[in-house]
Parts: sequence; structure tokens; C-alpha cells
Amino acid sequence: MPIRVPKDLPAIKILEQEHILVMDENRAFHQDIRPLRILILNIMPKKSETETQLIRLLSNTPLQLYIDLLQMSSHDSKHTSVEYLERFYKSFDDIKENYYDGLIITGAPVEQLPFEEVDYWSELCEVMEWSKAHVFSTVHICWGAQAALYYHYGIPKYSLTTKLSGVFEHQKCDDNERIFHGFDDQFKVPHSRYTYTKKADILQHKQLKLLSTSEEAGVFLVKHTTDRQYFLTGHLEYGRMTLANEYQRDLKKKDEPTVPEHYFVKNQLDSRPPFLWKSAASLFFSNWLNHIVYPDTPFELTKLEKLQLEEGDF
Repeated sequence: MPIRVPKDLPAIKILEQEHILVMDENRAFHQDIRPLRILILNIMPKKSETETQLIRLLSNTPLQLYIDLLQMSSHDSKHTSVEYLERFYKSFDDIKENYYDGLIITGAPVEQLPFEEVDYWSELCEVMEWSKAHVFSTVHICWGAQAALYYHYGIPKYSLTTKLSGVFEHQKCDDNERIFHGFDDQFKVPHSRYTYTKKADILQHKQLKLLSTSEEAGVFLVKHTTDRQYFLTGHLEYGRMTLANEYQRDLKKKDEPTVPEHYFVKNQLDSRPPFLWKSAASLFFSNWLNHIVYPDTPFELTKLEKLQLEEGDF
């Protein structure tokens, strides 16, 4: 089924070339279907690239989706024009009276800063608090996951001696979780971060369940026991070349980055990296929509306020 996005969003042309059916608002208006309403809070620097990656993954479902894109008004983007943001993105004031079936909060390259020193931290906290009564299920990615674990549960992040970058093997902690339908026993996930979350901190909270870990990358997937929150420390949404592009970016900054592990063929930087996490990424987001959000979210989204996560849930 089609994805409904703002008219003329550049991602439309890219996805249509991949035979993904994307319809703009005008066409979708005439379909008498209650679409799932999905909000994407995109705090990655390259907005267009990230939104395309996420919309591509959300397309693998028979459900119609209505996508809203959200920005942080308290942050001045250096890599996306004001005109682009004004045309395709909403502010929190624009959507705070709305209700959504799902919310995705992306990562951001700010994990070396204390949370409170991130310029949009207060606004992000407002969104995370609002999500408890206005969103059925939220997926938090990388720094977005660390930020949410810190805000909701007081779980800190810890610094690594060197950046963790590469594609790593992961294991499931529970085969019976709905989010793992169709997953292999082991699966690959890209990581790109300077900080990590300790397993012991997660296990101290009875409301949280550890779903997946990696011997090399550590904690990967955590959820709230109600399925209302998911936390991913890696980047399943990354495209084939994203880690390579980040590596080249860091080289230009003269950061002396380490070569992403288990990524380039025989560590040859001019090789085309194999896309080893594509199926896991597709399964995760389709399972989230098909097996978590769609069957459990109320038809009347205003009823979410009665389901909101209370202080006792944290």
C-alpha cells in the first residue's frame, strides 16, 4: 500500500524509481481509508537522506501511512536549507494537538555532548513527554535512544575510547518477540557512535526488556514491556554507503577515523560494501507497523490519552 507524504518531497522521485508506491496528499485525500499516522522527528544533519531511508523501510506494509516530518525549531540546521524545512517539515507547535500511531526519533551526531548541552534538549524533552499521551509506539534510534533512556529512566550514556563504527553481528534475547518475526538467529546491524549503554543499567528497570545484544557492539535493542517504546542503539535505517560517506566526512575533518569494521570488502576502501542488514531493517520496521502498531493502537487516536504511560511506568 502507498505511503502518503508531503507533495513534491524529493524522496518521492527516489522511491518511485524503486517501484515503491508513494502518493501525495491530494491523491490520498480521495481514499476512504483510515491510514496509520506516523511522525518522524528527524534530527540527523542530512534531512533528505534520512527521511528517504526511513520512508523506504516503512513502505514494506499493506497499510496506508500518513507521514508527518518534524524538526526542532530551537536548532539552526547547517546542512538543510530554511526553505526546505519550511516547505516539508512541521514544528512542534504545529503538531502538539495531534495524535499518532507511531513516532520515530532519529539519531544525531551530538553524543559526545552532555544531554543538557544540546541546544534543542528542552524542546526534545517536551516532545518525549508529549509522546506518552499522544503516540501509541515510539522508535528511538542511536542518540535518540540514549536521550530517551536518559530522559524517561535516568539511564546514562558512557564514552568509548574510540568511535564504534561498522557492521556487527547481533543475537536475539527472546525468539518469541513479535518484533523478531522472520528474523534469523543472528543478524547484522550498522553502528556509528562514540558512546554506549550498559546492560546492567537496562536490567535495573523492570519496565524495560533487553531484546538484542552484540558481543562487539553491546546493547542494541530494548523495549518497554508494553511495546510503547523501542530503543535501538544502531542504525538499521542506514543505506549501503552511509558508513562510507561518514568515514570520508570524518577524514576531511582530519579526525583520523578508524575504518568501519566488517564493512568494506577486505578493508579495501574503494570496494562496494555488501548490504548485509537490509532484510533485518525491512523486517524490523514492517514488524513494528504490522504486529505492534496496527493491531494494538486504538482506532480513535484521541483515546491514547487514557492509555498514556504514567510516571509509575518508568
